[in-house]
Amino acid sequence: MKRMILIGGGELKNRETLHIDGYIASLAKRRAGERRACGLFIPTASHDCMPYYNTFHKVYTGLFDIKTDVVLTVGREIDPAKIGAKFEKADFLYIGGGNTVFMLEHWKETGLLGYIREAYERGVIVAGLSAGAICWFEEMYSDSVIEGEYAMYRGLGWIKGKISPHYNERMLDFDKIVLYNQYRAWGIENGAALEIEDGEPAKSISDGGKVWKLDGSDGKNVVKAEF
Repeated sequence: MKRMILIGGGELKNRETLHIDGYIASLAKRRAGERRACGLFIPTASHDCMPYYNTFHKVYTGLFDIKTDVVLTVGREIDPAKIGAKFEKADFLYIGGGNTVFMLEHWKETGLLGYIREAYERGVIVAGLSAGAICWFEEMYSDSVIEGEYAMYRGLGWIKGKISPHYNERMLDFDKIVLYNQYRAWGIENGAALEIEDGEPAKSISDGGKVWKLDGSDGKNVVKAEF
């Protein structure tokens, strides 16, 4: 099975997604079996911020006994053999938050997207927060180009539909876009995650937040259903 755990938002360093992190760790341990599970952190969206990786390591190693590693490619020469070895050892990938548009452009330019796709296709769990949660959809609501100015941008299209992270913070504006364009879309609040199985939404996981399915197809009202 191909599985994704997509987190709408929450500060990892403040343990705001700890229940979801524990769920990801349990899936990784199940996949690893007798081996010690390994999580590979991909902080491209934060321009490879090392304190972000250090936080990931403290949570997943310190609390869940998961071995961690990191892929650093921004402003560096890429060694395909070393990067390939990191992906081979991973039981799950964790894609951090930050600038979604930059992240996708960088992945495509460097070939990193190919490693991610291959890992996903062979059953490595893909987890992500904010930028790392929305990039897989056809379209995503982000302020990646101009900070504070939100708009829809094209995602990878691995999952059908439109998506907003931090939905509890962007609800009014995103609902207007959904209604105006008569979209069907997803909104993931901080402290919530949407689990995807084989490309299809399967269930939500809450750490205090909710996942919403939005339908503005009648052009008059946005119909919301908690998922």
